[in-house]
Amino acid sequence: MSDIQINRPNTPAELQQRILAQYPNLSKRLQQIAQFAVDHPNDMALETTAVIAERAAVQPSAIIRFAKAFGFSGFSELQRIYQTRLAETASSYSERLRRLRHEESRDGDTSARAILQEFCYANRMSLEHLGEDIDAQALEQAADIMAGARRIHLCGQRRSFPVVAYMGYALGQIDADVTLLDGLGGMLEQQAARIAADDVLFAVSFHPYAEETADIIRRAHENGAPIIALTDSPLSPVAAHATVCLEVHDAELHNFRSLTASMCLAQALTVAVGLSLNDESK
Repeated sequence: MSDIQINRPNTPAELQQRILAQYPNLSKRLQQIAQFAVDHPNDMALETTAVIAERAAVQPSAIIRFAKAFGFSGFSELQRIYQTRLAETASSYSERLRRLRHEESRDGDTSARAILQEFCYANRMSLEHLGEDIDAQALEQAADIMAGARRIHLCGQRRSFPVVAYMGYALGQIDADVTLLDGLGGMLEQQAARIAADDVLFAVSFHPYAEETADIIRRAHENGAPIIALTDSPLSPVAAHATVCLEVHDAELHNFRSLTASMCLAQALTVAVGLSLNDESK
């Protein structure tokens, strides 16, 4: 048996773990492909080398180098691993067909109602994916950490802010000790300085990632506090120091990204924490 056969990942899970582990050591071009592969596994399973190269903004030859870097003889072998993953979650095929039929039925309609229907459809898809793909063990761990913390600190900038603002309100309603790091008056660093080792930081950030959030995460990590990250990729900067990383993908239409799936996950986590705190008080 050749070294390639010995070293190459044999399952989608093994491949994902290998990519995440080797990511810091990859060249800039291979990191671009790794980011694309982690964020768009269905495209890796279904598209040609040329299409993937164009979407990842690299040369097709770099796709081959990426495959060989992980022990495969070429892209076809690597793609078969992604196709195995797709077969295990066959709903992705039907999703593409539904999306195609949906887009064909619009016939260029740009009325407010048609746009509403588009967003409803796309958000239903993102919610379906959330329910099917969420790491249940990670979600339970996140809820346990938050319920057991002395204080919950919430951090999210720009598009992510509504998620943590809602959680700050909802957790306050159930009498959890919660602090929203809103940076009002330029006081974000001073607010973050209060994060202690027996607290927890819940940080939300999506591409393009907010540097302020990454800075707060580094501060919390230095202080020894557990960190729960809600983000769109395990390779995002906010995932680097995360104790628990919750991955979510919201719908994007007309250059607007929804927060439906993120808010749903935030609501579920908030209720889980509330129920746990209620049980402890009995």
